[in-house]
Amino acid sequence: MIKNLKQNVLLWSAGFVMMGCGSINIVSTPIENIDTVPLKIAELTEEEQKTWGHADLLTDTIPGMSVDRAYEEIIGKKKGKKVIVAVLDLGIDLTHEDLDEVIWTNKDEKPGNGIDDDGNGYVDDVHGYNFLGEAYNEQLEYTRILRLNLGDEAMRAEARKKLDEELKQAKETRQRLQSNKQQTEQILGIVKQSHDAVSLKLGKGDYTQEEVAAIETTDPGLQRSISVIQQMFNYGDSIPEVIGLIEEDVERATEGIDYFTERIDYHFNVDFDGREIVGDDPYDINDRNYGNGNPMNRVADESHGTHVAGIIAAERNNGLGVNGVANNVEIMSVRAVPNGDEYDKDIALGIRYAVDNGARIINASFGKAFSPNAEWVYDAIKYAADNDVLIVHAAGNDALDMDDKNNRGYPNDHKLGDVEYTDNVITVGALNDTYGSEMVASFSNYGAKNVDIFAPGGGIYSTMPGGKYEFQGGTSMAAPAVSGIAALVRSYFPDLTAAEVKRILMDSGLSTKQTVVVGGDPEKAKPFAQLSRTGKMANAYNALILAQKVSDSKTKLP
Repeated sequence: MIKNLKQNVLLWSAGFVMMGCGSINIVSTPIENIDTVPLKIAELTEEEQKTWGHADLLTDTIPGMSVDRAYEEIIGKKKGKKVIVAVLDLGIDLTHEDLDEVIWTNKDEKPGNGIDDDGNGYVDDVHGYNFLGEAYNEQLEYTRILRLNLGDEAMRAEARKKLDEELKQAKETRQRLQSNKQQTEQILGIVKQSHDAVSLKLGKGDYTQEEVAAIETTDPGLQRSISVIQQMFNYGDSIPEVIGLIEEDVERATEGIDYFTERIDYHFNVDFDGREIVGDDPYDINDRNYGNGNPMNRVADESHGTHVAGIIAAERNNGLGVNGVANNVEIMSVRAVPNGDEYDKDIALGIRYAVDNGARIINASFGKAFSPNAEWVYDAIKYAADNDVLIVHAAGNDALDMDDKNNRGYPNDHKLGDVEYTDNVITVGALNDTYGSEMVASFSNYGAKNVDIFAPGGGIYSTMPGGKYEFQGGTSMAAPAVSGIAALVRSYFPDLTAAEVKRILMDSGLSTKQTVVVGGDPEKAKPFAQLSRTGKMANAYNALILAQKVSDSKTKLP
């Protein structure tokens, strides 16, 4: 990458001394303000695309979190304390080659004996707990509100309005995709047939436009094939390449159809009951004898939790797919988020389970717009705060200003009011991999009051079920990036409280005077500083420097 990002730095000196196998003495100046856009940013290489979240803005011109720099210049070979991070999410592939060595194990529980050996109220919870049983597909909360007649009349009216709008849009979009797919498949068939005819005539499968133009024939069928192929050269340098592009269009349309069919069949279907298989009453917080001790993913498509876990703590430097942000981490799998909206009871109990079993950080990459029993979750968040546990929450993927009272989001740390009721929740928006006007992901929610900080979330490469790796994007990917930094801080500075770690993460980020596009709409461009409470991008390098100063009582947090 071109390293021509000029600096205009608001200085504050900081020293970080860590003693490892040898002495590492780092005297550094954290960057608080970068106000000059690089004149040129090279296109990311394939390797940079896979690791950009760990890059350094100053040296790489990529808005990553300076993770690699933090390991090279600060952490070195120093051994920190183990930190348990609970991933409150869909199930995790506990056997993944890049996760199997970092999965938390409850040493007081004997696997598979059907007994609650450690007396914590959960049977066979060796690597966490599964609050969903064998359930996977679910309705959205506003669909459940209508199916079960929950809440008051105003809530039900709002739920009905939301469902009608979303269902109508889903059906129209699916119909449009089906039509597009059908047309594209017809085009694909014609191009393939024409390609076969021209290939047969020329005696080869890859040919130039000039060779096609030179064909002489009186055969009407071959003339039509030549005409088709000549048109296709407008879309690529070779016909096999063009065929591949058309096939990709068909595949994308198929994926879109499947996505909206799933939403119509499950998320928006008022007659569907995904909870029946679990056997509990999800609206009775005292009905707790449900679920099981196996928090593995149930189907291959249940990939979200595995992807999140890899971002936080995929085994570092093992020669396999990716490096997690944090070392010294054990991932506790708490399966509580279905393919649909989570239940308030599962989230509340999942938080309490994580706290009671040693988690210092809880990653919460989920959220919804309706919450009939929000108080259960509020109480659980406060319980986590009382027990010094940090919760890192994804801001959401609706491109909404979360300061707008009409844009409710659950869970939250303010109960839809103006004052936070707890100091242990940090909410994270998502960045893209290019510094400049488009560095905020088009899907990311934002808010000068209700989003705290931004982190890499657009196109993140991480672990997937079955030993695979893929790119996924969302604030769901930005939250675990911050969870990883928090785990580093809590590992090397275990004396710091959850509230202090939150402030460190917020205060140590990089700020910029960039004006950025929000919601993918250039007409909605805003100063980046106005999109979150801090106006900053999370930064591991600076977080460790500030953590040292706070731990040494050289700096007092506001």
